[in-house]
Amino acid sequence: ELDVKKFYENFNKIDLLVNNAGIGVFTPTLKRTAKEFLDVMSVNLLGTFLMSQGALKIMKKNKFGKIINIASIYGMKSSDEKIYGKSGRNNSEVYSATKAGIIMMTKYLASHFASSNIQINCISPGGIFKKHDKEFVKKYSLKTPTGRMAKTSDIQAVFKMLISSDSNYINGVNIPVDGGLTTW
Repeated sequence: ELDVKKFYENFNKIDLLVNNAGIGVFTPTLKRTAKEFLDVMSVNLLGTFLMSQGALKIMKKNKFGKIINIASIYGMKSSDEKIYGKSGRNNSEVYSATKAGIIMMTKYLASHFASSNIQINCISPGGIFKKHDKEFVKKYSLKTPTGRMAKTSDIQAVFKMLISSDSNYINGVNIPVDGGLTTW
């Protein structure tokens, strides 16, 4: 908290904040420690809150700003164990809880700071291809109507739209970029 406050002391104007920091844990739920749980909550949810709070103080004074929070499709739905198998990279309950919290925090902050000309939106990516195991890519791709994982450019396109002045009337939304995975 003190580091975030100190960070913002150097700014008089902020036009854009992207909250993208996030961690996960991969131990099974029944072996989850309180420390693991709190570490994920601290980075993913509290970190997003503190960074937003600092930026909002400055944005409100300037009557302008945009915040883009990064959540996940796993803040909207549970992960499918059949995709991950025994990879050891299974999604966790605490990761999902924090990402759902970010989606709701986005809605709350958007509705409370809209009158200061601040738009706050959220992007919930699905799986983004980064040299994943072929079997994982096949299983994941079968879950999406588009039949593939996201490319980085798929996510960038949504950023470009939300950053532009063309999106000044878009506020408080969560945009899944998931090839339709959350529609099934």
